[in-house]
Amino acid sequence: MKRTKRERQKLLLETIRQTPFVTDEELAEKFQVSVQTIRLDRMELSIPELRERIKSVAQQQFEKVRALAPEEVIGDVIDLELDKSAISILDIKKEHVFSRTGIARGHHLFAQANSLAVAVIDDEFALTAKCVITFKRQVREGERVVAKANVVRDEGDFTVVKVDSFVNRELVFQGTFTMYRSRSKGGKSACEARD
Repeated sequence: MKRTKRERQKLLLETIRQTPFVTDEELAEKFQVSVQTIRLDRMELSIPELRERIKSVAQQQFEKVRALAPEEVIGDVIDLELDKSAISILDIKKEHVFSRTGIARGHHLFAQANSLAVAVIDDEFALTAKCVITFKRQVREGERVVAKANVVRDEGDFTVVKVDSFVNRELVFQGTFTMYRSRSKGGKSACEARD
C-alpha cells in the first residue's frame, strides 16, 4: 500500500521519536522508498541526520559523567544512570580496523567498554582495578557496536560493572570490570584477557 508524502512523513516522525538511532537505510526499507527520499523528508521535517541525533543525546548524557572528560570516552554515551546502567555506541571506521583485514582492533572494543564502566560510576575518581574480558566474534569496518553497562554489585571500595557489546543484537564482547572508587585509598590496576 503506497502512502502519501504527508502520511509517510507523519509515520517517519513517529518512528524516529520511538527509535532515535534508526538509520536512513532502515527507514528507507521500512517505508519502501529510496534513501534519498528519506533524507529529503528529514530535511523538510527539520530532523537532523543520525550522527547529529546521536551527538545531541550523547552531549546531554555526558553532562552526568563525573570521572571522565569528553575526549576520554570512547564511543557516544546515549544513556546513563549513574551507579546503575549506561549505553554507548561506537561506529567502527577505517581508523579502528586492521588495514589488511578490515577487522576492528580489539583495543577499541575494550576501550569502549572500559570507558563506559568508568562513566557509569558516580565518583570523580574511578579507576579500573581488574577486568576479565572475552571477545565473542570479530567486528568489521562499518558495523555499529552498542555497549551496555550494568552495575552488578558494590563491594565497599569497589564496584563491579558488567559490559556486554553487541552488533545487531549479536554479542561480540563481554567484560566484567572491578572499578575502584575514591571512597578509600589504594587500589591496584590489573587486566586479564581470556579467549
